[in-house]
Amino acid sequence: MPDSPPVPASPPTPDQGTPPAPPAARYAALDALPATATGAEVWAALGRAGLLTRAYRDGAVTAGTDPDGLADLLTAVDARFSIPATLSASVQLATALPVLAAGRTPLARQALDEVLSGRATVTLAASDATTGTDLAALRTEVRIADDGLTLTGTKRWIANTTTAAWHLVLARHRPGRHFTHFTWVLVPADAPGVTVRAADSALFAPSGTGHLTLDDVRLDRDHLVGRTGFGLPLFARHIATERLAGAQWGVALCRRVLADTHRHLTRRPHGDGTLWDLDPVRQRFAACLVRVRELHALAADCADAVALRHDATAAAALKAAAGSTVNHVLAACGQLWGAEGFTTGGIQEVRAQAALFDIGGGAGEVVLGAVADTAEAALDGLVRPGTLP
Repeated sequence: MPDSPPVPASPPTPDQGTPPAPPAARYAALDALPATATGAEVWAALGRAGLLTRAYRDGAVTAGTDPDGLADLLTAVDARFSIPATLSASVQLATALPVLAAGRTPLARQALDEVLSGRATVTLAASDATTGTDLAALRTEVRIADDGLTLTGTKRWIANTTTAAWHLVLARHRPGRHFTHFTWVLVPADAPGVTVRAADSALFAPSGTGHLTLDDVRLDRDHLVGRTGFGLPLFARHIATERLAGAQWGVALCRRVLADTHRHLTRRPHGDGTLWDLDPVRQRFAACLVRVRELHALAADCADAVALRHDATAAAALKAAAGSTVNHVLAACGQLWGAEGFTTGGIQEVRAQAALFDIGGGAGEVVLGAVADTAEAALDGLVRPGTLP
């Protein structure tokens, strides 16, 4: 589908100093790329232009996520490139880089510098051959000894696998399901024993999605990221931010698809007017607008709770809402496009890719269960103080 035209920037108000660059100039590095650019190509352009640090407070990954900066970057990428390319950037910005920043070794700092500059990409290799929503059952193992590490296992359906220079691998260092039995390991893509294979998916090829095999990979201890045994708590802390990013991206994607659909409906002849003149069409479209505005409001309301306090319940609500909203909007727009939606790159292809919003990073049913666990607190939070008997 054609991209929406950029909104003209407002003229700067007279003041002292240099006004900020208008959006058109700020994202010129992205505009130089073709719409078919891969995730790795988009990431390299963002890094060269110094744009990646906008996702973090004071431009430092260790300072935490800046919700507005993150939303701006995701919106800019979504407006210009495919869902797989945006997925590639989203995972790195929201989760992989913050996890990597927990590493204090020179090697971790080197990798962080390479990725932030756009010279490299990094995977977040958490899920493996087991169910992705049950990380405590993962089978990838790391044996930690005084003289080094040995890593064995398989990671599946990981974004950026085929393009990454570094893999952040979540592995168990102790048997059992206790949350302290897991640790992050930074694995160079060219280490002996590392094999990558592209996933059998034309839908997500531009994201570099693939499978990672680790066959007795031997590394020095400086490849450990964060404290031993803190792998799952660190993951939980930053998967919350990924869920915020998903909601922000969902708003941008739905807005873009609805704008394209509105143009299609207002230009498609029907009788003496256009499809847009039909009340059932307008009502269906309006229902989508309401859903997107609800998601937008929820993302704004939960942004600080997630980005600053890593509120898992707020993040679960965002994940559930994003998956439901994106599915609803894309299904409705697919119907409104009719046969035209089946063109290459059309709404039906976008709809298939967008199904990841309700699957990746935690299935919708699982996160709804987490929301249900806090039902009483959620209801109490809706009460206006001093109003109940």
